[in-house]
Amino acid sequence: MLPLQLVDTFLLDYNIGQALLLVFILSTVGTLPLKSRQILGINTTVFGLIFLLTPVSLGKAHYLFLGIALLIVGPIVYVSGRR
Repeated sequence: MLPLQLVDTFLLDYNIGQALLLVFILSTVGTLPLKSRQILGINTTVFGLIFLLTPVSLGKAHYLFLGIALLIVGPIVYVSGRR
């Protein structure tokens, strides 16, 4: 586990939207070796929902629009992964 001071110093420099974007990118890169579009679609949809539900007071408004875009793209990627 990471020490709390390390997490706290990271979050002081960035807002929650930037931290969530970093976690989204890392989780997307983590799902790429699985070569499953369904898992990638689920990941995209879940992070779209997280970005959509994050209060604008904690982040910026453009992360809300990113959440809406991810909620549109995620199910498309999921459905395209079915065979």
